[in-house]
Amino acid sequence: MAVIYDYFGGLYINLTNRCPCRCEFCIKNYTDSLGSADSLILDREPTVDEVKEELRKWNVQAYDEVIFCGYGEPTERLDEVLEIAAFVKAAYGKPVRLNTIGLADLIWEKETAPLLSGKIDAVSISMNESDAEGFMALCHPRFGIRSYDAVIKYIEDAKKYVPNVAVSVVRGTITKESLEKCRKKAAELGVDFKVR
Repeated sequence: MAVIYDYFGGLYINLTNRCPCRCEFCIKNYTDSLGSADSLILDREPTVDEVKEELRKWNVQAYDEVIFCGYGEPTERLDEVLEIAAFVKAAYGKPVRLNTIGLADLIWEKETAPLLSGKIDAVSISMNESDAEGFMALCHPRFGIRSYDAVIKYIEDAKKYVPNVAVSVVRGTITKESLEKCRKKAAELGVDFKVR
């Protein structure tokens, strides 16, 4: 079970396998391993102290940033994300990125973006589709049809507290028309757009 792993030169933290979605394209549907990790399937969720200990085994200074992204939604463990992010910044002086589906507010039933301020330097949010119905069909969120609007609100909120915000879609999972609608929506929201 890998808690820390290298993927295309990035240093990643795998905190949980829990996720509020069951995306059709999710890589964990196809493989247990990714990058330097033999398996990202966790036997159990690591404690904050265990993550810190694992980080000490890596040359963190060799990486441009530390990224929360594993085989689950990091904000399922939001308190731990924030504590570890503060540690990374204090101990290594490295920027921290959060890769997320953007449903933290529904997970925790409160506005969560303000908590990222000063701890998270970049957020990459999986927009995945251009409307609520498409998002439902592709991502199967446990919160139902309101999920897409929650993602859009999270993007708007994150911009207020995090210096760099981007949204993404997965190549080949949506139509070209939907992809262009997502690109246009990102421009309207004033955030970067990526096709992964």
